[in-house]
Amino acid sequence: MIEAHGLVKVYGKKPAVQGISFTVQPGKVTGFLGPNGAGKSTTMRMIMGLDRPTSGDVKVNGRHYAAHKAPLREVGALLDAKAVHSSRSAYNHLRAMAATHGIPAKRVQEVIDLTGLGAVAKKRVGGFSLGMGQRLGIAAALLGDPQTIILDEPVNGLDPEGVLWVRNLVRSLAAEGRTVFLSSHLMSEMAQTADHLLVIGRGKIIADASMQDFLNSQNQVRSRVRTDNPEALIRALAAPGVSVDTRDTALLEITGVDPRDIARAALEQQVLVYELTPLQASLEEVYMDLTKDEVEYHSQNIDTQTPLQALPGQPAPPAELAPAGTSREGK
Repeated sequence: MIEAHGLVKVYGKKPAVQGISFTVQPGKVTGFLGPNGAGKSTTMRMIMGLDRPTSGDVKVNGRHYAAHKAPLREVGALLDAKAVHSSRSAYNHLRAMAATHGIPAKRVQEVIDLTGLGAVAKKRVGGFSLGMGQRLGIAAALLGDPQTIILDEPVNGLDPEGVLWVRNLVRSLAAEGRTVFLSSHLMSEMAQTADHLLVIGRGKIIADASMQDFLNSQNQVRSRVRTDNPEALIRALAAPGVSVDTRDTALLEITGVDPRDIARAALEQQVLVYELTPLQASLEEVYMDLTKDEVEYHSQNIDTQTPLQALPGQPAPPAELAPAGTSREGK
């Protein structure tokens, strides 16, 4: 379990974390989300004792990280996969870590096999791909068979098979009753992995809820409807707060009215409806709406209709990307 109380971190005059409190429960995968600069990495570093809080307190399994006699047996973390001596082999890196914590050598081979590093275990880490470096970082986090696992962007650089492996791994660890704290920018992956979500924005916790409650926080009710008489159904549903988006001649997306009321209106007007599907906002949609005012760095909106322009001295874009109505023939 991870418990934070009034956690504050200030760098100079800039507050990075502003009095946050939360609990990460065992037996669940807890996702940690937030825009760049929101305080995620700082919070994880304070949990691991790498940064000292300006004020407040954070404990892992009832103690400060530094108070654990054998930290790797209590907490395993992947915060920076590149923090490895590049001239060492993966095996020697893990063996050195094990030796300093009284972990038997057989455990090194176990985590190598678990993470799929067997074929490269004797090779220098400096020659590893990004994905293999991530696997080594996860192996190091699991080396002490810890009760609490903290992973920052664990699927970064992994191929689809590796992403699926991490998803299954963290869910199996949580099923064993361990505490799993996971940060990722991949919303689709987080939606399939996390049971609970913590969302941080500008150093403050702005959401602490189960995945389902978080998704349900998007109050607008939406439904996808297919009918052979959309005009009649639109007239029947006309009311304040109800909006209809016509997707094609037979497909409507209706917001602001319960699916049961749509079915009742269709029945009363004798309108044939051959699809009525309630729609739930995706994790990405709810997250973007929640954090839209918490983003520190705003990018310029891209107009997808604006043609690409070649830089001076560079060839023009391909014909299929040229502005509509123009031709490159005869040039």
